[in-house]
Amino acid sequence: MRKICAQFGITRQTHYQKLHREADQMIANALILEMVRQVRRSHPRMGCRKLLYKIHPMMAQEGLKMGRDRLFELLREADLLVKPKKTFHQTTQSGVRYAPNRLTGLVVSHCDQVWVCDITYLELMEKRFAYLFLLMDLFSRYIVGWHVSSSLGTEGALISLQNALSQTASSNVTGLVHHSDHGVQYTSQQYSDELLEDGLLASMGAVGNCYDNIYAERVIGILKGEYSLKAPFVDISQIRSVVEEVVHLYNTDRPHLSLGYAAPRDVYRGWTTDIPAIKFPAVVA
Repeated sequence: MRKICAQFGITRQTHYQKLHREADQMIANALILEMVRQVRRSHPRMGCRKLLYKIHPMMAQEGLKMGRDRLFELLREADLLVKPKKTFHQTTQSGVRYAPNRLTGLVVSHCDQVWVCDITYLELMEKRFAYLFLLMDLFSRYIVGWHVSSSLGTEGALISLQNALSQTASSNVTGLVHHSDHGVQYTSQQYSDELLEDGLLASMGAVGNCYDNIYAERVIGILKGEYSLKAPFVDISQIRSVVEEVVHLYNTDRPHLSLGYAAPRDVYRGWTTDIPAIKFPAVVA
């Protein structure tokens, strides 16, 4: 060994120190990957930055350090990077009633100022579908109401709205902006009457422009992309149970980049403050 080390211009001590460092790094990598797997058991498709935030306390407890770039490399080496999935199933059919886009030029600076809503499909066995109706508080990204229905009828949208109103943190939601697309569920007379009765202001983006409701689209993308809601389910009962668990995890345990890595519930309940306002541009003539 002395002769081999001499050929490379290093001492045996240096050689063995390198071996010890490599062995220590392998152990550290294994520990960090196990921490990642622990987080992924609840958040199966959580990305690298949020993973690093979640495992940082565990790494500190073990005296370990790793930056985002190195964690990304480690996840790639272990084949643990999240692979994108894309599917499409139309859930929006435009209705005949319209409302102005009240987000234009608006500064959203507190909770229960704007709720955004949308609908997505969830797949059942034998090529059947259920539908998730969802409302989210825009400022905190907190899901305030949801309902899984076997049809795209207005009833599902009404139930999700009633669920949101029953648990809102505000005692008075008069003047709250309810922003949606032009789906027939949200433009129906029944739904419009419910908004009016509760003092909510209807707001809608342009027909066919998904970017006018991008925040609602984004949260649905997170739920379906990170929590395996795309897998076929046995029945409605199973879907409702899974969605309930997923919404709870999203609201209470998933760090959100735009919230300074706080969870939506922490912001909605006022436990985390100093969250930047959301500023919508005014229409340029």
